[in-house]
Amino acid sequence: MQLKTRQGCEYLMQYDTESIISDWLKVMQDTIRQLEQDHLSEDEDEAASDKEDKDKKRTSTRTSSGTSDSEQRRVRTKLRRFLQRRPTLQSVKERGYIRDNVFGCHLDTLCHRENNTVPKFVEKCIRAVERRGLDVDGIYRVSGNLAVIQKLRHKADHEEQLDLEDGQWEEIHFIAAIQVPDYSLRVSYMKDLVRSLPLPNHDTMELLFKHLRKVVEHKESNRMSVQSIAIVFGPTLLRPQTESANMTIHMVFQSQIVELVLNEFQTVFSQS
Repeated sequence: MQLKTRQGCEYLMQYDTESIISDWLKVMQDTIRQLEQDHLSEDEDEAASDKEDKDKKRTSTRTSSGTSDSEQRRVRTKLRRFLQRRPTLQSVKERGYIRDNVFGCHLDTLCHRENNTVPKFVEKCIRAVERRGLDVDGIYRVSGNLAVIQKLRHKADHEEQLDLEDGQWEEIHFIAAIQVPDYSLRVSYMKDLVRSLPLPNHDTMELLFKHLRKVVEHKESNRMSVQSIAIVFGPTLLRPQTESANMTIHMVFQSQIVELVLNEFQTVFSQS
């Protein structure tokens, strides 16, 4: 679920249980409705305040305290109206003050914007992990520091140049076909599905799985076997179109698909 504020901030929320997500959505909708009602009440207060100011101007018996209160209300009203007239996010982007985000952006849109078929941020992360993380125990299994991850995401979204060799990123822990009975047919079907992907999805997937195979090659030191990688990346890469109560079954299939692609990488991504 994606939540975007009027100021342009974006929040991505995720949970495995659909009912929980529905509860979150209901709470946010109720809150938005309450904020709208409060805003209407403020507008009514402003109208009443304006009328009161005009009435007071017509009288010559205003006290100094009354004048002071009126001026304060007038200043608040002008300030509120000024803030409400602030430019939209789109207009600010068009002027070049804000860059489009990397996270939360559609893969095809991001690749088109960067004139590439693989996001530059993905390439940078993979290069950084392969330079200094392949032998780290529990790579991709152990969660990274949330504060560091959020800081990294912010820099990826708002800065043109992102140096992953900087010391502050030393912590390297970033964050139907499978049911075919015959194994060779299963591999063939998986290859056809992968080849049918849009080019950005295909090339990003190929780069990622090529990297994950390098991680597996160092399993003696990082303890990340094909099965371990499949368990971690299955739910991340292969989400069902609609959530269901059979999440456990989905997770089994997801892990099996990732495991198959890792084991049969050369065949699945071959050009022939």
